Amino acid sequence: MSREIDRVDLIINGGMIMKPIYEPKGKAKEYGDYAINIYTGCPHRCYYCFAPSVLHRNIEAFHSRVEPRTGIVDEVRKQIEREGITDKLIHLCFTCDPYPTGYDTTPTRKIIKLLKDSGNHVQILTKGDGTRDFDLLDSGDWYGVTVDGIHNKSCCPTPLRVDSLRIAHEAGIKTWVSFEPVVNTGNVFAWLRVIAPFIDKVKIGKLNYHPSDINWANFGRIIEKECQKLGVDYYIKESLREEMNK
Repeated sequence: MSREIDRVDLIINGGMIMKPIYEPKGKAKEYGDYAINIYTGCPHRCYYCFAPSVLHRNIEAFHSRVEPRTGIVDEVRKQIEREGITDKLIHLCFTCDPYPTGYDTTPTRKIIKLLKDSGNHVQILTKGDGTRDFDLLDSGDWYGVTVDGIHNKSCCPTPLRVDSLRIAHEAGIKTWVSFEPVVNTGNVFAWLRVIAPFIDKVKIGKLNYHPSDINWANFGRIIEKECQKLGVDYYIKESLREEMNK
């Protein structure tokens, strides 16, 4: 995932206006027209998480103090009305998880409803469980989970995450998986074969900023062939593609 951070405030007429809906820049632009970061932190404690450093937050505080950003739901509503935001694909989320495990995710549900009621679509990416909100989604929306190939007891277990994709698929919601960053290649290959029948797209990326003994060029070439064999629509992230092309 791109090291993307939102610029949430804009000075207009001497006052401070919160802008929780923002346009991703650079590589993050591929995820959607806009994005929203709903929570101040994330309890999932992924060791490779980039968010604390990007947000200049203490790592322990980021993982232990998780709450919706102040006034986030009302400010989303105001910005939609003020800017006439409609017919956009809005990514949830970059610097947090829209479904932090063990926390009340009512703010996420309220924001999704605001976005849908104003004619927008959402693209969700989570290591939690978003099934409670499937009644708000339709064929124009994307529900996705991250599968890195390792077990993380702070997240919703991978089998449950994968099962939520099947449920979403059966409900007519587009489904996707982010195999990024890949940490355990064997587990990633195994899960790819499981999800193939009910997935619309996978995105695959290497582990960055941390040491790894994975032969990325070899892995990239093999998993690309596996996607093609299984008939899975796929996207190889730029840093992994660079390794494959060396």
